[in-house]
Amino acid sequence: MKSTKPPSDPAACCAVLDTVARWTRRKDARPGEILDAALDLFVARGFAATKVEDIARAAGVTAGTIYRYFANKEEILKAVIRESFAPALLEGEALLANFEGSAAELLTQVIRTWWQLNGATRLSGIPKLMIAESNNFPELARFHREEVIARGEALIGRALQYGIDRGEFRPQPVELAVKVVTAPVVMAMVWKHTDVCGNDGIDLDRYLDIVIETLIHGLGVRPGTNS
Repeated sequence: MKSTKPPSDPAACCAVLDTVARWTRRKDARPGEILDAALDLFVARGFAATKVEDIARAAGVTAGTIYRYFANKEEILKAVIRESFAPALLEGEALLANFEGSAAELLTQVIRTWWQLNGATRLSGIPKLMIAESNNFPELARFHREEVIARGEALIGRALQYGIDRGEFRPQPVELAVKVVTAPVVMAMVWKHTDVCGNDGIDLDRYLDIVIETLIHGLGVRPGTNS
C-alpha cells in the first residue's frame, strides 16, 4: 500500500508547499485571466462569434474550468463590464464628492480620468462591441447601460450641475448636455477599433484636448450676460 506520509526531507517538503502555493495563486487568478482573454476575443471577433471554448483556449484552461466560475458566456461579458469599469466609476464618484475647484477643472478631470482608465486601455473596445451586438443581445445592452452608461452619465451630469450652480456654466437641460459631452469621447473609443470612420492617423490625446476646450468654451457663461 502506497504511503501518504509527507516527505521527511525538508527540501522536498518545501517543494511540495511551493507547488501547493503556486497552484492556489493560479486558482485565485483564473477568473481574472478568463476575463482578460474574453475581453480580447469579444472585441476582436464580436460576442456572437466567440465561443466559451475559444475563451478557455486563450486563457489556458479548459471549458469546464470556466463553468466553475461563470454560468455561461453572457455572464462572462457581464463580469467583464462590471469589474472592468468599476475603478473609473468609483474614482469619478470620489472626485465629485470632494472637489472644490472650478467647474472647468472638474469637467476636465472627469473626462481625463475616464479616458486614462478606460479610453486609453483595452476597455476602449467595449463601446464598439456593445453598438455592434446590442440589437441581437438586448439584455446585455441593458446591463451595460445600467452598469456603465447610466453611472458615467450621472457623473458628467453632476459635474455640469456643479458648474451651473456656481454660475460658471450656462443653465441648460443637463440630461441633453450630458449626451453632448460624452458623445465625442465615446466616438474616440470607437475610432481606436475601426479603420473606416475617417480616423486615419488622428492624435487622440490632442483630439481630447480640443474636445475639452470646446466643451468648456461652449458651456461657459458669455461675458456681459447671464447665459
